[in-house]
Amino acid sequence: MTQKELFASGHRGCPGCGAAMATRMMLRATGDDVIVVSPTGCLETFTSMYGESCWEVPWFHGLFENAGAIASGVEAALKMQGRTDTKVVAIGGDGGTFDIGIGALSGMLERGHNVTYICYDNEAYMNTGVQRSSATTPYASTTTSPAGSHSMGKTRPKKNLAAIALAHDVPYVATASIAYPQDFMNKVKKSLTFQGSRFIHVHAPCPIGWGFDTALTVEVGRLAVETGLMPIWEAEYGEITKVRKIREVKPIEEYLKVQRRFRHLFASDAGKKELAALQELCNKNIEKMGLAGERKVTTDVS
Repeated sequence: MTQKELFASGHRGCPGCGAAMATRMMLRATGDDVIVVSPTGCLETFTSMYGESCWEVPWFHGLFENAGAIASGVEAALKMQGRTDTKVVAIGGDGGTFDIGIGALSGMLERGHNVTYICYDNEAYMNTGVQRSSATTPYASTTTSPAGSHSMGKTRPKKNLAAIALAHDVPYVATASIAYPQDFMNKVKKSLTFQGSRFIHVHAPCPIGWGFDTALTVEVGRLAVETGLMPIWEAEYGEITKVRKIREVKPIEEYLKVQRRFRHLFASDAGKKELAALQELCNKNIEKMGLAGERKVTTDVS
């Protein structure tokens, strides 16, 4: 890569931060003729310290709940000025996208603003102390869904936000992972070729919140895909057009055992039952999305 980095070094993201990786890849794909909007969250906090910024492109920070609305306004203003070549991209975490900002996002998608919205999904409110979000994987331990003698962690399923975006009948929806950078960057570039609203969900592991070694971010992200827990696909105008096949399906334990947030699942018979439930979830994803034919993985809970 010989182009100038538009996500400057010196930001204060944690070592191994998946959100920082996603943002760097995103800006490589968009180029410099872009305006970026971010809601409150980790990305906003570590890229815009008082008096400093690592953004080498125009960037807006709004409230937790209104990135979709701000991006809509930026796009409308550019249209009034006749600046149709300048791209508008919003990027926010799962807290500001799956939860607090879903209303503004839905409004943006329904109105059809010419914006690509990217959610970097690190599966919790990391900036404020690792609280659970609707993107948190079932049975993960967080500070607001702690595992203990009477709890297996978060008990509710992960919200399928990409499917919700797909239901808005927008031109382009995709899922991606920072473990596959070229795939993610290609999807960002492709999204910009469509007129109307686009949505990309990129899985971005967090070593601090998930509890794994900072050198393993890409490996953890890859395991999420290889187990079937994080299906990778893209859709155009409501129809899925492509899925990423899994060459060798890995058992879910390989993904879970390297993360502190799941260690309680390996410590009791009750936890082993939840391991089986997570394995079945992966099997259903593989079968439903056609990720690896009929091949399934079973978990021994005896």
